[in-house]
Amino acid sequence: MARTVSIIGCGLIGRAWTIVFARAGLEVRIWDADHLALGSARETLQATCVEAGEDPSILTRVEVVADMQSALEGSEWVQENGPERIEIKRRIYADLDRLAAPETILASSSSALVASQFGEGLAGRHRILVAHPVNPPHVIPVVELCPSPDTAPEVMDRAEALMRDVGQVPVRLSREIDGFVLNRLQAVLLAESLSLVAQGIVSPEGLDDTICHGLGRRWTLLGPLATINLNAPGGVADYLDRYGPTMARLSDSAARGEAFTREAGEIVAAAMPGSDRVAELSRRRDARLAGLAKFLKTSEGVQ
Repeated sequence: MARTVSIIGCGLIGRAWTIVFARAGLEVRIWDADHLALGSARETLQATCVEAGEDPSILTRVEVVADMQSALEGSEWVQENGPERIEIKRRIYADLDRLAAPETILASSSSALVASQFGEGLAGRHRILVAHPVNPPHVIPVVELCPSPDTAPEVMDRAEALMRDVGQVPVRLSREIDGFVLNRLQAVLLAESLSLVAQGIVSPEGLDDTICHGLGRRWTLLGPLATINLNAPGGVADYLDRYGPTMARLSDSAARGEAFTREAGEIVAAAMPGSDRVAELSRRRDARLAGLAKFLKTSEGVQ
C-alpha cells in the first residue's frame, strides 16, 4: 500500500511540496481553507509540473479534498503551509492535533515561527516540528528540521528518514533558534551586500555577479566549510591559521541590521526589473533551477 501524506495549504510552497511527495511515489491529499485556491489547485499543479520539467502523470497520486479531516485520513505526515501569523498557526495546529491520528507527524513550512510557539499546550506537541524548505522545494532540496523542546527524538528520526526517502536533503537542528540556519546565513550576507551597494563600492549588478559567478558557483558544489578545507594545503586548521585573523577583521567590520534601509532598497530596486516581471522571472528561475538539479544528480559522487 502506498504511503500517504497531507498538504494543508496549497499556495506556492504547498504545491511544490505536493510535487516533492507525488514524484517520490507517495499518495498526497491536499486541502486549503481558501476555496478559490483549492478549486484551482489541480490546474496550478499541472502548470508547475510543466515549468519544472516534471512528468504531469505524477499528479494522478494527488487528491484534492474538501475538508481537513478527509485530508488527514491515513496520513503519516502533514506538511502545513499556512500564513506566517501565530494566531492562525495556533488554530490550525489545534485542529490538526485533534483530527490527525496519534502517530501522524505534524510539520510546518514556517520560515519565521518556531514550533514551540504554535504547539504549546497541545496534547500532541511531541509530534510537532518545523520542516523549513527553501523556495521552491521541488527544485531546491534542502529542508531544515527544527524541533521544539517537546519534539520527540523518534519524531525527528522519522522526519529525517522521510525527507531522504522523497529526495530532499534534511538538515537536522538540535534546538530552536530564530531564523533557523539558512535565514541566519542569508541575513548576514544580505546585510553586507546592501551596505556595499549603499556605499557605492559596487553596483547591484556587480554584487549579484560576485555571488552568482563567484561564491555561489563554488557553493553549488561545496558549502563554505568544505570550501575552506580545500583553500589551504593543510585543510581547515591551516586555513584558520593563515587567514583567520584577516577574516575576523572583515567580519568584525561587516554590516549588520543597520544595512536594511529604505535608501539601500531604493538603490537596488532601481537596478532591478519592475514588479510586473516578478512572476515571469520567477518561472524562468525555477526552470533553470530544475535543470541544474537534474544536472547535479548526474554528477553526484564527485566530492
